[in-house]
Amino acid sequence: MDAHASPGDDWFANRLLAWFDEHGRRDLPWQTERTPYRVWVSEVMLQQTQVTTVVPYFERFVGRFPDVRSLANAELDEVLHLWTGLGYYARGRNLHAAARQLVAAAPPDNEVPFPDTLEALTALPGIGRSTAGAILSIAFAKPVPILDANVKRVLCRFHGVTGPPAERATETALWSFAEEHTPADRPGDYTQAIMDFGATHCRRTAPACGACPVHERCTALANGMQEQLPASPPRRDRPARAVRAFVLIDPDGACLLEQRDATGVWGGLWSPVERPFDKDVRSFVREWNIDVERSAAPPPFRHSFTHFHLDVTPHYLWVRARPSATGDERFAWYRPNDGREIGLSGVARRLLAGLDLDLDLAHPSGGAIPGKSK
Repeated sequence: MDAHASPGDDWFANRLLAWFDEHGRRDLPWQTERTPYRVWVSEVMLQQTQVTTVVPYFERFVGRFPDVRSLANAELDEVLHLWTGLGYYARGRNLHAAARQLVAAAPPDNEVPFPDTLEALTALPGIGRSTAGAILSIAFAKPVPILDANVKRVLCRFHGVTGPPAERATETALWSFAEEHTPADRPGDYTQAIMDFGATHCRRTAPACGACPVHERCTALANGMQEQLPASPPRRDRPARAVRAFVLIDPDGACLLEQRDATGVWGGLWSPVERPFDKDVRSFVREWNIDVERSAAPPPFRHSFTHFHLDVTPHYLWVRARPSATGDERFAWYRPNDGREIGLSGVARRLLAGLDLDLDLAHPSGGAIPGKSK
């Protein structure tokens, strides 16, 4: 083993570092320049998202917002626009809010100091103990442990931890193992090593045990339990919620969007007008007092979240004039592909993409709404 890879007498850490030195990924865009800001952005983006998905988003994001101050000075719409498609939008909102919090506490026009303690980092929006540990170990070379999903899986298997990781007792045990193995020397490399090893070798399914650097002492491998660990939480059926999405198109081809409230899975994003499923087309037309020239109703579709399904029934309504009810600031008229940078929900992107597809929109089957003039 290369002496450079030996941070101490922890066999597990030494083996993972030796593996990382020979096989680990060290050319990811956030690894080539380990500033606290870049590590922070990457760690937030990597929450529940794969590396291959994150790379282009990260490069665009730090290209546009290269430091804390530029991120804080941006409008939330700009931030969410660059986050569109990455999902879990609260992460983007929290990054923006935390950047503004840091800038507010910094001297004007000076470099914004980045917190270097666990307490200060976890006080910021969207930074939990594990994300803070990644920032401190990778950017500040402090021996602070992390416990993301990949690390939980590695530690559960190596130590034979049988409880579901989400349970408090199991999580407490895993944090203890994480602290035990995090070395004082090269903590940043170790953090990247265990995350990378979990993502590429100690995978959730079909782990590459034959190429595992710690297989000699792995409890799961010794007992043939690799596929059973970590234990899965009790399965719960995801409830389904039904809504109607009304895509209003004015005579110039602009679509009406409504901005969501700041909270929730799509907080701050823009979407076509969404209403409960019991709000049918006729009652919507009466409520908004709109004159519909023609309409189309493509098939419903399902958009799934972690905890529920959203069943969306779309309605495209070409109106003769913009309704007066859209005058306040939570509404905006938007032309797809006009270059305006706003954050769009996944459902909004799908609905707006429908305007460029055939799916009966070119020859709408719906015709005019009954009861309105043609």
